[in-house]
Amino acid sequence: MAEHKPGQGLAIITGGAGDIGSAIAMELASDGWGLVLVDVRDQEFGDAKAEKISSATGAIVKYQIADQCDAEQMNALVASMPALSLMVITAATVKAQPFLEIELEQWKNQIDLNLTGSFIASQAAAKSMKTNGVKGQVIFISSWVASRPWPEITAYTASKAGVEQLMRQVALELAPDGIRANAIAPGIVKAGLAKHQLETEPAYAKRVASAIPLGELQEASDIGAAVRFMASSGASTMTGSVLTVDSGCTLGQVR
Repeated sequence: MAEHKPGQGLAIITGGAGDIGSAIAMELASDGWGLVLVDVRDQEFGDAKAEKISSATGAIVKYQIADQCDAEQMNALVASMPALSLMVITAATVKAQPFLEIELEQWKNQIDLNLTGSFIASQAAAKSMKTNGVKGQVIFISSWVASRPWPEITAYTASKAGVEQLMRQVALELAPDGIRANAIAPGIVKAGLAKHQLETEPAYAKRVASAIPLGELQEASDIGAAVRFMASSGASTMTGSVLTVDSGCTLGQVR
């Protein structure tokens, strides 16, 4: 359980040891949040990430190994944090395959982590908030491709579309309890999954070259800043919203 200063919030970030998760953590820690980074990476790696963020911000940041697809692990983690007021769900995976070549195992892997894992993490957090009378928030990390198809990532796009509707359901049903849910939809970020695709999939890199109206890949810190806003008092009346931060990707290709 992470300690935090009186009056400041306590947050969990799933996928917190990844590029985008740790960038989000840096922004939230800078705002005074106490943080638990949750990931499946080994303890030494996660501890190093947490220490780096803590040293840079002065916030208390801890790392804990847990799988957001494991309901028992997530429920136990959340139960140890009765003051939890923010859950940020970033853990996800993608594998590019043309639709006719998608392997069922790969479809299931992406749906299980990206969508079912988001359900497990959000339900655990929301149950805790309601039980403890905390008017908190769940922030889902979606994607611009939740609303615009992109070649060869059908499982991923379908999972992210599902995440956005999951978010709306959470927002609608838990609004009477003062629990909010929103999503951030990044574009093509030079980090995490997209960075891996850019480095390993030439066809993906070729498409990206003409897909960003503003002309530049986003940084992980851009997504961190968006989450920082969503977690701030400036967004206190937002629920059921998707904040698209995508350098214009959803506008279509520049011709």
